[in-house]
Amino acid sequence: MALNFEVVAKAPATAKAVGIPVTSEGALPKEVSLSRATLETLGFTGKVGQTYVVPAEKGAVSILIGVGEMSKLDTASLRKAAAAFARAASGFESVSTTLAHIGRLDRKVAAQVVVEGMSLATHRYTDLKTVDKKAPKLATVSLVGTGAATSSGVKRGQVIANATNMARDFANMPPAYLTATIFANKAVEIAGQTGLKVEVFNKDQLLAMGCGGIVGVNRGSVEPPRMVRLTYKPTGAKGKPHLVLVGKGVMYDSGGISLKPSDPSHAMMKGDMSGAAAVLATMSTLKALGCTNQVTGYLMCTDNLPSGSAMAMGEVLTMRNGKTVEIHNTDAEGRLILADGLSLAAEQKPDAIVDIATLTGACQRALGNGMAGVMGNNQKWIDQLTAAAERTSDKLWQLPLEREYRPALDSYVADMKNVGGEAGAITAALFLEEFVGDTTWAHIDIAGPMWTDSDNGWLQKGMTGYGTRLLIDAALNFRRPGRA
Repeated sequence: MALNFEVVAKAPATAKAVGIPVTSEGALPKEVSLSRATLETLGFTGKVGQTYVVPAEKGAVSILIGVGEMSKLDTASLRKAAAAFARAASGFESVSTTLAHIGRLDRKVAAQVVVEGMSLATHRYTDLKTVDKKAPKLATVSLVGTGAATSSGVKRGQVIANATNMARDFANMPPAYLTATIFANKAVEIAGQTGLKVEVFNKDQLLAMGCGGIVGVNRGSVEPPRMVRLTYKPTGAKGKPHLVLVGKGVMYDSGGISLKPSDPSHAMMKGDMSGAAAVLATMSTLKALGCTNQVTGYLMCTDNLPSGSAMAMGEVLTMRNGKTVEIHNTDAEGRLILADGLSLAAEQKPDAIVDIATLTGACQRALGNGMAGVMGNNQKWIDQLTAAAERTSDKLWQLPLEREYRPALDSYVADMKNVGGEAGAITAALFLEEFVGDTTWAHIDIAGPMWTDSDNGWLQKGMTGYGTRLLIDAALNFRRPGRA
């Protein structure tokens, strides 16, 4: 259930708890009845993300919210503080706080990140639970302050948080509950609600289009593939910058013939469509947020399963752009379906492309679960993405697109192999680069941050919806990158 936010001039008497921002230095707010020395003995120093609940004999409970040094308060720390407050207040139905009106941050931005932090921290995927004893009771949040900027920021934050939580829900759904067909139908429904043009392509159409990558990966599944193309055009779209998003949508990845080991990570492969979920969620926000750029989204959706008809090693597939690929590992399937999506994206001659995919364990091992990797053929475009990551706290780290590694993908029977060499994250990106031609392009590998195994800050256990907020920000602020 989404939180309801309101902007009020003063805390309503109905609030069951009041969130009080407390810095790590200087005088305490007059509403705090305890001394700083006492609070420190209780383990509360005002550090960002700390909270302390002060009981009340009557009236609202006080929840102290650590915001760190006021001079260092930024959007990341405010979002983290808001998330901590939401967790501490989860047992109360209604709360109020001045958190969106502290420091020198732009009021619109501050309200947005407070809403994001609280909404993301309290969200849970509960569709399949008959009883959820840990479900937050929190329903209404009153942000104390005034002004159109605050109200605008609240609305913007709700749109972005709801989209991120939608991406989380899709990625958390078990495979039987979200096949490629069901996901495509959901995309049609969402497009109708959010002002998008939508086109769905079935297996026969994909065959006719020469999309040998997605069709080849799909061969082991009884569920047919789907490709969804979503188009957003603002008023007066002609001449506006055009960005294309391509999302990996492997609804369940067993590894195919190259079967994955039977361990806990296998169960998480329902989330191998997190890239497509992030693209769909991003596209759903563009009209509401007043995006002035043209944006196209491709969702490349199929299972990767073993069967008598499954793709075999040594097989050669022909991609949409005509390149042939020899299969040396059927578990390196994401790049095969992205190859078709990138080829189609490049045919549109956009100003830039970005693909997002849970692509390689190598990237996860290199960067851990806290950030994604980015590579591409245009530094100015990568800089735009890393700036978006900085603003949204969807952490992103640039890896080198080392073209000296490209020979590792050479095949003696086809144009290239689908795997090769030791630097798996880099060679995967080099593979993808073969399908964008001279179009400005970047690749985001989200294998690490797609999932978290515990509640932490604004992240909640399960699929994270990583990349949704990053892509929204990148689309809203997109500018033609020009030459690298």
